[in-house]
Amino acid sequence: MNGLTIRLLATPEAVPGVRRAVREHLGGPCADVQLCVSELLTNVITHLGDGTPVTLRISGRASRTRVELTDPDPRAWPVLRRATDTDESGRGLALLDAVTLRWGVTQGTECKTVWCELEPGHSPDRRVALITGG
Repeated sequence: MNGLTIRLLATPEAVPGVRRAVREHLGGPCADVQLCVSELLTNVITHLGDGTPVTLRISGRASRTRVELTDPDPRAWPVLRRATDTDESGRGLALLDAVTLRWGVTQGTECKTVWCELEPGHSPDRRVALITGG
């Protein structure tokens, strides 16, 4: 299976279409992958601005799915933090951390790529309920 590459402007309106494209590419339910894509796009919108150009790549399928989102700011790195019950935001990377096998950041000279890897059929464990208050 070939990978999926989508170049787009990171906007709230783009998120549902990108989620659909990922599901179609993977050929079925992929809630965890879609969650990771949504969270990575939302981080770009929040921290770099609405309309930031990004490139999303989805690769793998049989043994692992890898999600990569490249943006043009090599300096603004995502930071995993623990949101409190009263915080209205700040749970995105905690969710990513909970549902993925691993994640990280690769820095380029003029960009950075935030990536994560998931096992096929991987579903969130009880850490997600703790993060989201469920």
